[in-house]
Amino acid sequence: MSRVGRKPIPIPSGVDVKIEGRSVEVKGPKGSLSCRIPDGIEARIEDSTILVEPTSEHRRYKAFYGLARALINNMVVGVSEGFSKTLEIIGVGYKVRKGSKDNEVILELGFSRPIDYKAPEGIKFDVDERNLIITVNGIDKQVVGQVAAEIRAYRPPEPYKGKGVRYRGEEVRRKAGKAKA
Repeated sequence: MSRVGRKPIPIPSGVDVKIEGRSVEVKGPKGSLSCRIPDGIEARIEDSTILVEPTSEHRRYKAFYGLARALINNMVVGVSEGFSKTLEIIGVGYKVRKGSKDNEVILELGFSRPIDYKAPEGIKFDVDERNLIITVNGIDKQVVGQVAAEIRAYRPPEPYKGKGVRYRGEEVRRKAGKAKA
């Protein structure tokens, strides 16, 4: 059995959880999220906690047990606290600035034209133009990670000079350059 799945999920104050069959809906101060849990998994509310259990001991159901618990926990944390990913831009001449809306950012990463990136609904950017730092904020952990990965994919860090877009705290393994004979 999954050790992750056994842990109860505490429901913080201000968060409302509805479980109807396979669908789980979570509402909180930052917004609302919903998802469907896999077949063979049952979720219930007990004493301001959410418990997740498999309906049988079949191997397939045990495989999704921890996943279902993690998805519900991410929804509860997202609507109460939110998620964020921080990206650093390193390179001479690279620039970043905020777009006309909260979910737009304009990147200049050494290409002939700037990149206008528009994030999906529910994502906001905090841009520090001076230090070239972008913080991606949102309530859905999967969408925040996807947006950060898409921005990083425009110019991933290269191993010789370390230039590019990287996550904060990411280690870039540097290679030695060409040696003189």
